[in-house]
Amino acid sequence: MKYSINKDVTLLGFSRVTRSVAAGMINIAFPYYILTQLHYGAFVMGLIYVSATVATAVLGFLSGITTDVWGKRGTLIIASALLPVSSMMIYFSSSLWVIVPAAMIGGYSATGSLAGGGIGGAVQPIQSAVLAGLAPNEKRTKYFSFFTFLSGVTGALGALLSKAFDVREIFLAATIISALGVPELWYLKVAEAKGKIGRLKTGSTIGKFTLTGMLNGLSQGLIVPFLIPFFVLVYHLPKSQMSEYAFASGLLGSFAILGAPLLEKYFGFVKSIVFTRGLGTVLFVAFPIIRLLPLSVFIYIIGPALRVAALPIQQSELTKRVDNDEMGRALGINQVARLAASSTGTGLSGYLMDTSLFEMPFFIYGVIMVANLYLYMKFFGTKKAEVDEELEEEAEVK
Repeated sequence: MKYSINKDVTLLGFSRVTRSVAAGMINIAFPYYILTQLHYGAFVMGLIYVSATVATAVLGFLSGITTDVWGKRGTLIIASALLPVSSMMIYFSSSLWVIVPAAMIGGYSATGSLAGGGIGGAVQPIQSAVLAGLAPNEKRTKYFSFFTFLSGVTGALGALLSKAFDVREIFLAATIISALGVPELWYLKVAEAKGKIGRLKTGSTIGKFTLTGMLNGLSQGLIVPFLIPFFVLVYHLPKSQMSEYAFASGLLGSFAILGAPLLEKYFGFVKSIVFTRGLGTVLFVAFPIIRLLPLSVFIYIIGPALRVAALPIQQSELTKRVDNDEMGRALGINQVARLAASSTGTGLSGYLMDTSLFEMPFFIYGVIMVANLYLYMKFFGTKKAEVDEELEEEAEVK
């Protein structure tokens, strides 16, 4: 697989790598910090995740607007600085009055796997818009695949690296590492297609991706933030052991993502989504029923890989189907819908797990994913869907 790596792609990649290493460390440290050191329950942790998810949605939407109207580079620099600021706040204070706002500006929503960028989500729409501008149209899936692979591998490395630190020290290390990826963004050169606030020309297409993204976010919020807490509360695993499992899960997810261009080539957009996420749904529904540690670990390792395997195809399709000067807003709106729904799922799961109903979030997840996959087929998998998009494009031309 060959890539046209230039200076700008390298700068963006380095920033993403530093964020992902820090995210992998925080992804392990945060639930242990809340549950075992500060001794709060799953419900409190769920409320923190909800607050962070809502804040990330708002920040992601605002950054999407400023990306289109003000510019990509400046917005990216400001959004990237939020993660080191947040981890520094937690390092210096153990008060919930500090932890909650820190989690909010840092995006500790844990709504995605390490490969998908589960920490610091407000920067994701901008990064995707910048990368789409740097990548040739026919190679976008490869670029998104490679960058998501980098996120997953380095995020998994961060999870493993967390073994070397005490829980609180992890936040200091994450601050230093994530801060390294901010200053060089000043030298990033990217084409600015500044738009205007107004009616979106590709609104129908954005709406379809937004609705499927909303259901995807709701399903993620139900289970993803609580996979590690599940092992903490049910199996009482120590941090060192959980770090190794998280490393394996992140690493497998990263390599699964490298197969996205082949999935797209042989199966196309919709079939790739339905096959990978459908199989993952079956495994996650079985996850809480099987109370055998080896099988639970197996599902924990392989399940997230199936969730993210087709993610670069989805990102590429969205950027291909919307206008360049609407891309920031399209990605921002999609993230708002996904994270707002995710916060609902996270709050519900926090309550259910706090009352020892560990199975229910996974069963609800299965129902929602079936509905989501049906909508992918309805919106993007039929001849009628293709005709509707062609009519929309013709109407805009006229």
